[in-house]
Amino acid sequence: MKKYIFTIAMVSLLAACGGNANDTNNDTAASGNTSAEANAGSADISQNPDYQKGLDLIGSSDCLTCHKVNEKLVGPSYQDVANKYAGVDTAVTYLAHRIIHGVNPAAGDKSDWADVTNNAAMTPHPQVSQADAEQMVKYILLLKNQ
Repeated sequence: MKKYIFTIAMVSLLAACGGNANDTNNDTAASGNTSAEANAGSADISQNPDYQKGLDLIGSSDCLTCHKVNEKLVGPSYQDVANKYAGVDTAVTYLAHRIIHGVNPAAGDKSDWADVTNNAAMTPHPQVSQADAEQMVKYILLLKNQ
């Protein structure tokens, strides 16, 4: 059943992306965000190279199965993550490590979001390279509320 739901979600995500990397309106639709990026529009974060690279990587992953840009799903929203780690020098490497290795509170891992996720585990993504995970985090950190 999970595979069926995941497949439908990914097909929907790919359909929403439209394949046009130069269209910022499609970028907003693909990220599932309308108000956050509009609020950040004064700084036009979509012009940041980290934004597009990270958005593409997240769009081709299973991240949106558990996370949304501006509201909690299974895990915290990307905006909440960005706000929590804003200004933290080690945020990129720390969060990239969490993406790759996951978090399993039932196995004794300490979750930074236990109060938000009811101790739900974050699935490890060992297939994601360190560089790609860091790029995803850079995108997420750009979504900080301004």
